[in-house]
Amino acid sequence: MPRSFSRSARIAEQIHRDLSGLLRRELKDPRVGPVTITAVEVTRDLSQATVYVSSLADAASTEESVAALQHAGGFLRSQLARTLQARSVPHLHFVYDASVERGVRLSHLIDEAAAGSVPPEGDPQEHDDD
Repeated sequence: MPRSFSRSARIAEQIHRDLSGLLRRELKDPRVGPVTITAVEVTRDLSQATVYVSSLADAASTEESVAALQHAGGFLRSQLARTLQARSVPHLHFVYDASVERGVRLSHLIDEAAAGSVPPEGDPQEHDDD
């Protein structure tokens, strides 16, 4: 019976959980603002991991946070080595994920469009009993 998740997907999920905890508890760099890990993708050979992070801060502080995370990548990787159930720990590459920001913007646009859409008074669908 085949497994429902590949090894790289399981490792990515464990990195996501462990890295989230490490950012909360261990990382003391003031340049890293409040960031959220949205996804982790690991290559098939488990040598590279792309960590997608998002933040509701402005663009400049978000870029600074991603740069600080990239700088702290070695420390985070060594901390992951203690908890990760793998022979080697993937190299971490941090990337800003703008999908949350785009989703919030689209949600606001939809709300504005829905609030402004009132059916016209002479709508033929209102008088279907003719």
